[in-house]
Amino acid sequence: MLWPTAPVWAQTTNSATSTAGKKLVWVLLRGALDSLHTVIPVADNNLRQHRPKLTDGWLPSALPLSSEFALHPSLKNLHSWYQSGQFSPIVAVGSGYDSRSHFDGQDFLESGLGQIDHDSGWLARAINSRHAQGLAIAQTTPIAFRSAEQVMEWFPSRFRLSKEDTYAALMDMYEETPSMLTSLQEGLAARDLLALDQAKENKKATFKSLAAACGTLMTSDNGPDCAMLELGGWDTHNNQVNRLNRQLTELDQGLAALKESLGDEWRNTVVVVSTEFGRTVRENGTAGTDHGTASCMLVAGGAMKGGSVLGAWPGLEEQQLFQGRDLMPTSSAFRWWATILAQHWGLTESQLQTVLPGSPRYEVNLMRQS
Repeated sequence: MLWPTAPVWAQTTNSATSTAGKKLVWVLLRGALDSLHTVIPVADNNLRQHRPKLTDGWLPSALPLSSEFALHPSLKNLHSWYQSGQFSPIVAVGSGYDSRSHFDGQDFLESGLGQIDHDSGWLARAINSRHAQGLAIAQTTPIAFRSAEQVMEWFPSRFRLSKEDTYAALMDMYEETPSMLTSLQEGLAARDLLALDQAKENKKATFKSLAAACGTLMTSDNGPDCAMLELGGWDTHNNQVNRLNRQLTELDQGLAALKESLGDEWRNTVVVVSTEFGRTVRENGTAGTDHGTASCMLVAGGAMKGGSVLGAWPGLEEQQLFQGRDLMPTSSAFRWWATILAQHWGLTESQLQTVLPGSPRYEVNLMRQS
């Protein structure tokens, strides 16, 4: 079931001919992902000194990336993509946000402006600059898509199931209200496209099922060029080892479902996974970590020139920590996004300054040759 604003691509023509075939998916991990537990600096001996309990037992099972880094063992699909050149993690990434509030940090990240603007998001400005279409897999429009000219939301309903005759009655009722009638028709078209089972439609959605639906909608006729997914639950103040086992497994399986549902379009897709900030380098007294600064960014997709760990590693010596407690940021999330938008979507320098002002792109080749 769709929320009131339904996808327009079911019945309209995509005007963004210059971005045809180039798909972009942004996944926001809400709650602050611990990058040291995800892209693990196995060659930095300080990690075990700072985290004797959090590294005990499972670290030898980490999946090797290079002589310096390994991937959490739950990220099996991402590791396979790394080996095939379709995934690269970026270490020590920050947004420039200078506090440790989840909500403000997420709003800052979604705005992409160096300040919080609840009415304008970086994805909105990106699709506006290319006259493209966006899709938010969410119940309401996230900040990242606010001010967009063409963006719609989809999320499975948990309301009481409706029978076909109810939909027919609603169509009769909305006959004199074209906008509502169009939304209902498009919602039903999306339901049919996703082949939703009404017996299951009102159950809680999983990240895997949402990611699969996202891919299906993006590959429909005149489907959206850009989409945003969200996954919460990353605020691991306690019991971090078990919780991240579950969280990272859910993320990995969801990304695999997205790839499968995109089918052949995977080769034209870039998936960017970000979080609002990282976590403390030292473990706390409840087998977890607290709010920090730098984290990692995960970039995957068939359009990627992957297979290497990107970013500059700052080190975990006491004097190398940010404010004596956090991983030091050495690169900017906004500048990585600008690099991806320039190379994947062909945005010009002028357009990038509108989308991500003050965030010049990096001189590194992230995309494979077409």
